[in-house]
Amino acid sequence: MRLPAKRLIGLFLVGGLILTPLALDSAEAKKPYPSAQEVENARKNVAKKKAMIKRLQTIIQDLTKEQLALEKVAMIKAEKYNQAKDEEDAVAAKVKTLQKKVDSATAEANAAQTQLGRIASQMWRDGAAGTSLNLFLNSKKAGNLLYQLGAQEKIAQSSDQIYKTAIQRQQYAKSLQAQLKVAKVELAAKTKVAQTALRQAQNAANALQAKVDEQKRLNVTFTAQLARLENISASLEQQRIQGLIDEWRQEHGTGPIDAPSLYDVGPPDTNKVDIAFAFAKQQLGERYVLGGIGPNVWDCSGITKASYEAAGIYIGTHSATNQFRTMAAKRRLIPIKDAQPGDLMWYSYVDDFDGDKYHVVLYLGDNMMLEAPNPLRTVRIVPLRQGDLFRYAGRPSP
Repeated sequence: MRLPAKRLIGLFLVGGLILTPLALDSAEAKKPYPSAQEVENARKNVAKKKAMIKRLQTIIQDLTKEQLALEKVAMIKAEKYNQAKDEEDAVAAKVKTLQKKVDSATAEANAAQTQLGRIASQMWRDGAAGTSLNLFLNSKKAGNLLYQLGAQEKIAQSSDQIYKTAIQRQQYAKSLQAQLKVAKVELAAKTKVAQTALRQAQNAANALQAKVDEQKRLNVTFTAQLARLENISASLEQQRIQGLIDEWRQEHGTGPIDAPSLYDVGPPDTNKVDIAFAFAKQQLGERYVLGGIGPNVWDCSGITKASYEAAGIYIGTHSATNQFRTMAAKRRLIPIKDAQPGDLMWYSYVDDFDGDKYHVVLYLGDNMMLEAPNPLRTVRIVPLRQGDLFRYAGRPSP
């Protein structure tokens, strides 16, 4: 993690309302941004004022839909990178292990070959081939020569075994070298995929940020215009816009379908959950960075992983999808309706059970969650969003 929000409360950054990075080229072409004079004129007529408020709200909703698409792309790309990096790391570990085995096997093969060469040289110097002639010429010393012959046979047998062992070790070393060569090719391919995924994720994040930078100026105007039309304070207007976006999200988002229980999962270990919560809450307000896993920057799966590591629990690698699959493999999935504080929740672009999960959060209970959402946000606690919420939660600490 790996490159991952679709949250419709996307018009806000910490510390105040900031209009999100949206493609006004299309939105404003259809619904041009109202001028100050138009707003002032609308205030003089009740019907026109209502129409202007509706117009501004519609623009906000249109921008929110574009925000949703941009944030979703950023998180999906981020998750693709995290998965690719996981695969690269796994192959890199394999290469490292094979390299150690190759080095050891090569050293053993070389040592055996050296030993074999020394024995062959010694036998040549001793003239092992001339034993029969020595027996014929020195019959009185036959017993001693026969003893020598027996010793030479034993040496020959031992040498033969050493020879076979040397060959076997050479073959083993060559086999490992072949495996290492294949693994290095695989690693190069995985590295290339991970690098491509990182570039794509960073490009998505950059595009999102570029839109934010381009359109920050709109937040002051939108807030001020709506506040003037409705004759309320800017701070209250921010809350009202927030409610507008929340309502739109709940009406248009696709919530999780009902899911059957798969197996019995015990209640969460509240002590461990409290430790995970305490760690996660200490990071509130810290920046989102793709692939971040502390100490001061995080992404979605980075903060969930680190929070449960603080409680001594392994929930999977630095990947939302892998964390889901880890919970599934450990038989710790719960229907979303039965979720309790401490459970993990995922967001998925499709409802495929084993499909990619592009976002993971910590469920706090009472319909609240803690998350590191996307490059526009910091670590935060917000109401649970229903759109794209996967139908199963995971319980790390039953």
